[in-house]
Amino acid sequence: MKHLLLIIASLLFTFCSSKDEKPENSLLPDNKQTEEPQPENPNTETNNDKILIVFYSYTSNCKDIATSLSTLLNADIVEVTPAEKDLKYEADNYALGTQLLNKIKSAPDDVNSYPSIDPLTADLSLYGNVIVVTPLWWSQMSAIMQSYLFRNADAFKDKKTALIVSSHSSGISGVETDAKRLLPQTSWLGKSLWINNSNRNQLSSLLENWITESNLKKSSNTMKINITIGDKTMSATLENNSSSKALYDALQQSAIIYEAHDYGDFEKVGDLGQTFPKNDKNITTQPGDIILYQGNNLCLYYGENTWNFTKIGTIDNATQQSVKDFVKAGNGNVTIKLSVE
Repeated sequence: MKHLLLIIASLLFTFCSSKDEKPENSLLPDNKQTEEPQPENPNTETNNDKILIVFYSYTSNCKDIATSLSTLLNADIVEVTPAEKDLKYEADNYALGTQLLNKIKSAPDDVNSYPSIDPLTADLSLYGNVIVVTPLWWSQMSAIMQSYLFRNADAFKDKKTALIVSSHSSGISGVETDAKRLLPQTSWLGKSLWINNSNRNQLSSLLENWITESNLKKSSNTMKINITIGDKTMSATLENNSSSKALYDALQQSAIIYEAHDYGDFEKVGDLGQTFPKNDKNITTQPGDIILYQGNNLCLYYGENTWNFTKIGTIDNATQQSVKDFVKAGNGNVTIKLSVE
């Protein structure tokens, strides 16, 4: 009997100690895990033929390249600008420029290593192709453009990206290395184009040949308008919706001139004198946004506001200060002229 009791106790101990002790994240059937549903890809509505040119220019050489390229491709264009203005990167044998580059080198994965830049209004999700135009600083990509690419790397995923580099005479392999480090998930389109002082006078032919080699096609669906206030004109790129198309069609017949006043310390608004279709949705505006309100009022925003209305387009290369200056924010009524070339 004593032996029988020992056997029974042993069996009970074995049974209790062998109970399932799976780790907390076990994938065994009785603790089955399921994946959370993934959000829809925000780029599903991207127009794969649309082209955006992003440039930074210190001496105006890159601006000339980007402007010429925009004309050839009918592409949208946006300028990257440093938050700190009027800095002399080349002074004292390029002391400040070198300092900025060395700071990035010391901690390339830290956003604080990159110089601050002004916010851009361009929505990368609307474009399938992006062309980066940047100057070369001491055989590296300019720190200002590095900052833009680092901060927007996720938005370049699955896009086709091309690189154009402007330098005096130095080769561009270092800039290409920087570009690949900053945009590891993008798809690079063809060979980089190198513009330097020995071939700059051949800019048009160089760009045309490069466009052909890169298989880039001229964008055909970008609608551009001009906005004139006083003696100053700014261009704007329209959205791809029926409201913008109706406005664009109307402007092809004749210019629209209207009076606008300040409202809410964030917009200049006025009655267009005619009504256009609405595509209202709840959005928060950014400086440079062109908004259709109630179908017949056009608002040029220099601040933020959240409401249900229709976005018509965006003033090109807009910053809050440039738009405020342009619309004479807070200085009474202005006459605004809308036109197309």
